[in-house]
Amino acid sequence: MAILKVENLYKVYEDGTQALKDVSFEVEEGEFLVVIGLSGSGKSTLLRCINRLVTPTSGHIWFNGVDITRIHGKRLRETRREIAMIFQQFNLVKRSKVITNVISGRLGYMNPLWSLTGYVPPKVREDAMQALRQVGMPEKYNNRADALSGGQQQRVGIARALMQNPKLILADEPVASLDPVLAHSILDYLEKLNKERGLTVICSLHYLDLVQRYATRVIGLRQGEVVYRGSREDIQRITDKEFRQIYGEEAQRLGGGGILGEVSTIEGATTHE
Repeated sequence: MAILKVENLYKVYEDGTQALKDVSFEVEEGEFLVVIGLSGSGKSTLLRCINRLVTPTSGHIWFNGVDITRIHGKRLRETRREIAMIFQQFNLVKRSKVITNVISGRLGYMNPLWSLTGYVPPKVREDAMQALRQVGMPEKYNNRADALSGGQQQRVGIARALMQNPKLILADEPVASLDPVLAHSILDYLEKLNKERGLTVICSLHYLDLVQRYATRVIGLRQGEVVYRGSREDIQRITDKEFRQIYGEEAQRLGGGGILGEVSTIEGATTHE
C-alpha cells in the first residue's frame, strides 16, 4: 500500500529557478527510499515539499490518502505530526539540554500553555528518555547539545523525530557532514527503525556506497527531473551510462561507488538543493 504518492510536482522559486519538474513517484509503506543526485538537483526541495516547508508551484502530494498540497491551518499541522524531518545540520537548540531538544519533537501534541510555563508531563519526559535509549544516548540527556559530537547531535535529531510518533521520516542528507564511520552509524539507526518499527524512510544521499547498502529502492534526480528509478539490486549493478545520466558526463566513479567532485554545480551560481 502506498503511504505517499507524488504526482506531477513542480517547484519554481521566485528567482525563476525551476527546482522540480514533473516529478512523480510512489512510496510503499515500510520502504527505505533513497533520493540521489548532486547538489542543486532538487533533493532537498522535494523533501521540503513533502512536509510543506516549501509550497509546491503545482502538482499533488498524497499522504495516507490526503492531498497535503490542498490543506492548511490545523489540518496541515496535524498531518505534519506524522511526517518527521531529520536535517543535515541537525537543527538543535545548541544551548539547551539534550532532553529538551528531544522533547521539542512532541510540541505539536502538547498544550501550548505547557511550552509557556516550561511544564513537561512525566510521560513525555519518559518517552524522551526512551527515544534516547533507542539511539544509544540515555546517559547524555543532561548535556548541552553543543557539547556533543556531530554524530551524537544527529542521533539526538533522530530521537527528536521519534517523539512525533511519525509514520514517515524524511532525512535530508543526514550524514553529509559526518565521516564514513559515523555515516554508517547514523544510517544503521534509521535502518533499524525502518525494519523493526516499520517506519517508512525517504532519505537523500550523495554517495552510492551508502545508497547500495541501505536503500530498498532509489530514484535519481538531475536538474529537478527524475532520471533514474531502480531497486536495491538495480542500484548495486548500476551501469556507467546510468551513473552519468544522474551525475553528468564529467562525473567519475570512485572505487567504493562514490562520486568524485560536485561536477554539476556551477561556481558562483545560486542553487536550490
